[in-house]
Amino acid sequence: MSYVWNWKVFLQMSVDGTPYYLLLLTGLMWTVLTAVCAWSLAFILGSIVGVARTMPGRWVRLLATSYVELFRNVPLLMQIFLWFFVVPEFLPHGISTYIKQADNGPFYTAVLAIGFFMSSRIAEQVRTGINALPRGQLMASTALGLTRSQSYRHVLLPIAYRVVLPPMTSDFMATVKNTSVAMTIGLLELTGQARAMQEFTFQTFEAFSVAALVYLIVNLLVTYLMRTLERKVAIPGFIAVR
Repeated sequence: MSYVWNWKVFLQMSVDGTPYYLLLLTGLMWTVLTAVCAWSLAFILGSIVGVARTMPGRWVRLLATSYVELFRNVPLLMQIFLWFFVVPEFLPHGISTYIKQADNGPFYTAVLAIGFFMSSRIAEQVRTGINALPRGQLMASTALGLTRSQSYRHVLLPIAYRVVLPPMTSDFMATVKNTSVAMTIGLLELTGQARAMQEFTFQTFEAFSVAALVYLIVNLLVTYLMRTLERKVAIPGFIAVR
């Protein structure tokens, strides 16, 4: 029996009376919102841990390295299950019950799980960017009377972020794609909505083909924006931009 294509399925009504194309748009909204929030968390935590890995203190570097190895080497799917099913059990009963019953519980869980997972990658990018800079940068800032924290804030990090912007673009795209894992805990993002659509309509190829196309468009847009940002913040004579 051959498969019957039906692209008009997106105009059909779902069980709650909403057209399927609107459900996919809602899923896209949750995908973008989850990715942006998770990336923001990952960028903040990753920057802190990445800086800590370049500090002179041995114990600070050890703790930061342990953080990176923990979140980098455990699969994201397992981490998101731990955050959703296990972590609430160690919290006070009232807080645990609230988290389990919250309408947006899967969203917050996905943001935390993906944010911590991606922060380990951001930390490595930041560490690599700082270590790639000439040692004279830190020495010059110290000679100017800047403290170590001021040197990082005003000299090292502004340049390091520019150096690692291309690999950070790939990490941002990975964050967008990683949001699909949140489907496993009940977040109806783009992949979750596509799966729900194919379960009710049995139009599998149409649902997932459109979802894949939307992911492609979103990531192409991310690439364009990040390349534009890379050209705008490039330091003439220091970082070459094509």
